Amino acid sequence: MSAKKESESSASSSRGLAILGGGNLGQALARGLVRSSILRPDQIHVTSLHLPGLVGLAEDGHPTGSDNLAAIEACDTVLIAVQPQQIVDLIDEIRDALDPARHKVISVVTGVTVAQLREMIPAPTQVARAMPNTAVSIGESMTCLSADADSIDALEEAEALFKGVGLTIRLEDDMMVGATALCACGVAFFLRSVRAASQGGIEIGFHPEDALLLAAQTARGAASLALGENGHPESEIDRVTTPRGCTIAGLNEMEHQGFSSAMIKGFVLSAQKAAELFDEGDAA
Repeated sequence: MSAKKESESSASSSRGLAILGGGNLGQALARGLVRSSILRPDQIHVTSLHLPGLVGLAEDGHPTGSDNLAAIEACDTVLIAVQPQQIVDLIDEIRDALDPARHKVISVVTGVTVAQLREMIPAPTQVARAMPNTAVSIGESMTCLSADADSIDALEEAEALFKGVGLTIRLEDDMMVGATALCACGVAFFLRSVRAASQGGIEIGFHPEDALLLAAQTARGAASLALGENGHPESEIDRVTTPRGCTIAGLNEMEHQGFSSAMIKGFVLSAQKAAELFDEGDAA
């Protein structure tokens, strides 16, 4: 392991990470942290009520099971990755086992604010909120982070973990619903656009596997241009559109059909839905 990876590993939990909720996101994070050498498989304990779903992780060397309390005992960092309707019961189960002197809690549960987490997990236990996406599995997540003023160490712990699986940004907690729509839901939206592009490629003569390769790599290149210096999307678009050319003709047709409007409305609706997934009354 390089000196950089050693420092990253030491910055993360010294006694490992307990992922409570081994669904798609929990499993993707476990694999991503191992892939990036942030933690070893034996340092990431993953729990789920559906044990057959954890077989692959167990085969890779992760401690797995349904005993949340055992996972917490073995680890210093606790990451809650259950569905919104499950978080109250889970925290009721683990609250007394949390040791403020050693445990930090990170929630990736959609729609549950830092204030609501604080109601369920009182100070001095530190809590932070993270909103990654499933690209954590390949080290390409965009993860948004927030915490209150009493949980800076937990926020830095979350940042150290998620920087190993992509980019991170700290936000005020009231922006995390929007982050859910743009970053978490956004993976599906952009993948659907790649799928649509590949279907267009098939219609103009490419074999399906070639069309998908061409579409996906073109999307990757476009995203890289947007992330580069002076990479505003419209500036890059202007570089490939010429008077009476084929690019502007295609762009204008997509806009006539409502492409940008449909994308914007999709993000807005997803944000509205994310805000409704956890009922404040559930935390009472």
